[in-house]
Amino acid sequence: MLMASNDRFQPWADLSAEPQLRIENVVKTFDDFTAVDDVSLDIYRGEFFSLLGGSGCGKTTLLRMLAGFLAPNSGRIFIHNEDIVPLAPYERPVNMMFQSYALFPHMSVEKNIGFGLQRDGVAKDEIADRVAKVLDLVQLSQFASRRPQQLSGGQRQRVALARSLVKRPKILLLDEPLSALDKKLREATQFELVNIQQQVGITFIMVTHDQEEAMTMSSRIAVMDKGKLVQLGTPSEIYEFPQNKFVAGFIGSVNMFEGPLVDSEVDHASIDCHEFGGPILIGRSVSHGLGHPTNVAIRPEKIRLAKREQPLDLPNKTVGHLKDMAYLGNSLVYHVVLESGKVLKITAPNLGAHPENEFFRDEPVQIGWNANACVVVES
Repeated sequence: MLMASNDRFQPWADLSAEPQLRIENVVKTFDDFTAVDDVSLDIYRGEFFSLLGGSGCGKTTLLRMLAGFLAPNSGRIFIHNEDIVPLAPYERPVNMMFQSYALFPHMSVEKNIGFGLQRDGVAKDEIADRVAKVLDLVQLSQFASRRPQQLSGGQRQRVALARSLVKRPKILLLDEPLSALDKKLREATQFELVNIQQQVGITFIMVTHDQEEAMTMSSRIAVMDKGKLVQLGTPSEIYEFPQNKFVAGFIGSVNMFEGPLVDSEVDHASIDCHEFGGPILIGRSVSHGLGHPTNVAIRPEKIRLAKREQPLDLPNKTVGHLKDMAYLGNSLVYHVVLESGKVLKITAPNLGAHPENEFFRDEPVQIGWNANACVVVES
């Protein structure tokens, strides 16, 4: 899984930095259904920020409130300390790029891009200059006279992006911007979007249900579930240190164990886990009391798979049988059944053909992982 990485850009870590966008205790209901439930967020200038979650989690509703298409039942939204809730969509310093792109089929690319400026009464010379610059930015200058139906899906996506950027908004809202593209084009376009965002320096706020997309593109991610914000952090923070079982399972794959806490010291703890067949050592202290039910998450790539006769010097170790395996080209996926009947998912990079390391279905195997691979999560 690819992850965005920008160690130098962390304005949220600066206590003196002022957020560009502040969302305070926003609630949105439809009849007796609460779509957004008391959400508060600070987003900083220049971020590529993602609202991530499954269908019905409230992410699109929140985005539409930022755009002004919906009004919150309660709460406030500020851009540079100005409350924008009373403002109409066209009065807000934001622009929105829709999932469908909504291009005019009878207009050329340059006419599509300049349409909003024309409606705003911008002078023709300035429209031509700004359209030319943004066409160059998205690398579509040679397609300026074409109609949308003469372009590929990726090119239409860039036209929609150019039309949004040409108005120079302070914040650009993106509603599932890559969902219409095929997998290979979507992956290539992710990096294009990030590069363009870094060039223009505009804050991007993207709604997506695709975890890999959010991890690849974002400076930070807000994970939503049932209208609530359940975790906020950088891609690596959310992946490596999920705060609850939902986030652990939604972001990538995870193996979960549960058992009472039987030991907790300054630098380690352990649970007694029947499914594992004994204690699981955790490489950090756990705050709640002994005997408390404790959930432990382990990512599939952090588990080592070995033959029964091979040495495996790891603190958490047990045995099982290989149930299934899949070859994915760049990686291998294994399902191992423990003696308790619990099935674990294990992934390993494809490092080439080594007969001595080949595994076979129903083969007795052993598995293990380091104590630091264990993450304690809430229910």
